[in-house]
Amino acid sequence: MINFEKFTLENGLKVIFHKDISTPIAAINILYNVGAKDESPEKTGFAHLFEHLMFGGSVNIPDFDDALQDAGGNNNAFTNNDITNYYITIPKENIETALWLESDRMMSLAFTEKSLETQRSVVIEEYKQRYLNNPYGDVWLLLRPLAYTVHPYLWATIGKDVSHIENAVMQDVKDFFFNHYAPNNAIMCIAGDFELDYIKELTIKWFGDIEKRKIKIRNLPIEPEQTQLRTLTVERDVPASALYMAYHICKRTDYEFYATDLLSDILSNGDSSRLYQALVKENNIFSDIDAYLMGSNDEDLFVFSGKLSEGISFKKAEKLLRNEIEKIKKFDIKPEELQKIKNKTESKLIFEETEVLNKAMNLCYYELLGDASMINSESEKYLKVTAEEIKIMANKIFKDSNCSILYYKAK
Repeated sequence: MINFEKFTLENGLKVIFHKDISTPIAAINILYNVGAKDESPEKTGFAHLFEHLMFGGSVNIPDFDDALQDAGGNNNAFTNNDITNYYITIPKENIETALWLESDRMMSLAFTEKSLETQRSVVIEEYKQRYLNNPYGDVWLLLRPLAYTVHPYLWATIGKDVSHIENAVMQDVKDFFFNHYAPNNAIMCIAGDFELDYIKELTIKWFGDIEKRKIKIRNLPIEPEQTQLRTLTVERDVPASALYMAYHICKRTDYEFYATDLLSDILSNGDSSRLYQALVKENNIFSDIDAYLMGSNDEDLFVFSGKLSEGISFKKAEKLLRNEIEKIKKFDIKPEELQKIKNKTESKLIFEETEVLNKAMNLCYYELLGDASMINSESEKYLKVTAEEIKIMANKIFKDSNCSILYYKAK
C-alpha cells in the first residue's frame, strides 16, 4: 500500500505527497497534460520540441542542468502522444533547488532565438538519426497513419514531417507554451522523507504565485470504427523482413484493458510464451516475435511485430501467426498458464513500487487517469480477470476488419 496526501493550490496545480523514509533521495515529478495528440496536424512535433526547450533556460535560470548538478541532482523528461513528464531526483536536503528550477520554467521560459535554434537542430538530427537513417526507424511513421485516420495518434511523437519543426517560428513556440504549460494543466508529486506541512509550505512558496492560464480546450476527433483490412507494403535496406499487425482496442481507463493486457502477456511475455514457443523455438518462422499494447490513454493499438527468419515468406509467417491467434480465440486458457502471467504482472507492479522515482511518476499518471489511488488497486484488477474474459477480448479484437498490416520487406 502506497500512502499519499493530495492538495491543490489556488492556481490549480495538483500536488501529491508521498512520505518515503527509506531513502535520503527525494523525487519530484511534474506531469503536464499535453502530448503529441494536442498538436495541430499542420504543426506536429511541438510537444517533443518543447520537452527539449524546457531545458534551454528560463527567466531567472540560464542553465537548468548546471544548477541542478551543483545540488547533486539528476533529471530527465519524456514525451509521448498523451503527456509530457519531467522528473528530478536530488538529496532531500536540496529539494528547494529542484522546486526553484521547476517553478521558474513553469512560470516562463526564456524564449530566446538561440535556444530555439539549438533545440530545433537537436530534434531535427534526432528525427533523421532515429527515424530515417535507422533500420526499421520509420515503422511508426508508416503504421500509425495506416491504423488511424482522424485521431491524432496517427502521427508519432516526433511529428508527421521534419519540415514542421524546421519551419517553427518563435510565436508558434510561445503559443504552445501558454496554451498548455500552466499550473492548472499539471500534476506534481513530491516523494521523500518529509512532513506534509513542510511540503505544503514549499509548494506554496515556489509555485503559489504562478498565475493560472487559459488552457486550450482539448477537442479530439473520435476515430471511427475500422470496417475493413488495411495493408501497406514497403521495401527498405534492413537486415530482415518484418511483419506488423495492429488491432484497435479500448482506452486505458476501460475495464477491458486488464484482460487485453493479460492477453498480450499470454501470447508473448517471455520464452515460455505461446508465440515464442510456436513461432521461434519450434518452427523458426520468426527470429523474434512480440505482442504488446502501445500504452496510449485513448483508444489504443494491440500490435504484433516480428522479424522473419531467413527464407520465410510473408504469406507463411502471417498464416502461422494467425493460427496462434485463432487458438487463443477458440480454446480455453489453462488455469496454470493464466496464473503464471498474473504472478508475473503482480511481481512487476510490486517491483515498480520499490523506487521512489517510480512511485512519484505512477502517482501522477494515475491521478491523470482519474485518481492516484489507482496505484493501490491495479494488482487486484489484474487478479480478477478470468480466462473467459481474455477469450472474449481475443474474439472481439482479432478480426480482419479491425486490422492494419505493414509488410516491411528487406531489399
